[in-house]
Amino acid sequence: MINPDPRPRIGLMLGDPTGIGPEVALKLLDRPETHQQAKILVVGDRRIFNQAAQELGISLHPKLVSMEEPFEWPQPGSHEVAMIDLANIDPSNVTRGKLDPQIGWRVGETLKAMTDMALNHQIDAVCFAPLNKAAINRGGWQYLDEHAMFADWNAHQGYYGEVNIIPMFCTFRVTSHVSLRKAVEMVTPERIKGAVTLAHQVMQDLGFPTARIGVAALNPHGGESGLFGDEEITIIRPTLEKMKDSGLFTEGPYPSDTVFLKAKAGQLDAVVIMYHDQGQIATKLLGFSEGVTLTGALHTIYTTPSHGTAYDIVGQKKANPGAMAKAFEVAVKLASRRGNAAPTAQAH
Repeated sequence: MINPDPRPRIGLMLGDPTGIGPEVALKLLDRPETHQQAKILVVGDRRIFNQAAQELGISLHPKLVSMEEPFEWPQPGSHEVAMIDLANIDPSNVTRGKLDPQIGWRVGETLKAMTDMALNHQIDAVCFAPLNKAAINRGGWQYLDEHAMFADWNAHQGYYGEVNIIPMFCTFRVTSHVSLRKAVEMVTPERIKGAVTLAHQVMQDLGFPTARIGVAALNPHGGESGLFGDEEITIIRPTLEKMKDSGLFTEGPYPSDTVFLKAKAGQLDAVVIMYHDQGQIATKLLGFSEGVTLTGALHTIYTTPSHGTAYDIVGQKKANPGAMAKAFEVAVKLASRRGNAAPTAQAH
């Protein structure tokens, strides 16, 4: 039977409980519009959920479900939230404001369970509250970052990358979580092609069929005609010209100290950056409380706030859920546009 409810099924993960993850996740769930946008399945430990709800004075209760048995999704306006209780994080073992590898392992474990649900078509996207990369790595998930971890779990072949989304524009990366010295070496035609191709694909998915995409230069002043470096002349521009001939048009390369002025002014919808901080400084300055991180090119949709675990304000009940709400909205939009919210025997 066709499911008459068009809302996509979004898996929500509470983040690392040593930080503000549970707080911003519960604040998201406390918004009536959240439940109007999607059917939500929280995956994690109900004790963490209940603790956060109690501390924040939020009257939401987990409705425990299993993917092995049929269940009814709570309706908008209900005080219940569908939840799979992994019972894997005891709040009494959580020290807030402190990196904990054991918690990092459990966070990865939870995300792996959600990935399996997505690959089994039981949910349509994964939206997770802030986590701690170092805690996950030290806890035993031996990946450079969560994006590499997700790519492995999805058995992804080829280019993938982190996408940062703020209301003004999006950024795509030629290189990401590597040292600046290594990043320069990694600026190659192949990686530029991957980033530009990803930019066009994701912008279409986000509703920009003819997105204006600018490319940042690597060197100061765009190399100043080779005086400060010739990568723009020998690598970046020739690659962009070849891609233009194949139908993937971009603008630039523009000096990185001016390209974001164009984006801020509305002249560009997206910017392809050469290294991590080249774009992160701009996006966090211009959209910190609304920034979203998307893992681009994978079969599974993953979104999360662009900010971290905010150990400096954990437990103070003043974390801004704006970026969490935006991450959720992006997950809903992408899942809806893919049109893969097909009904299953387990959830209807």
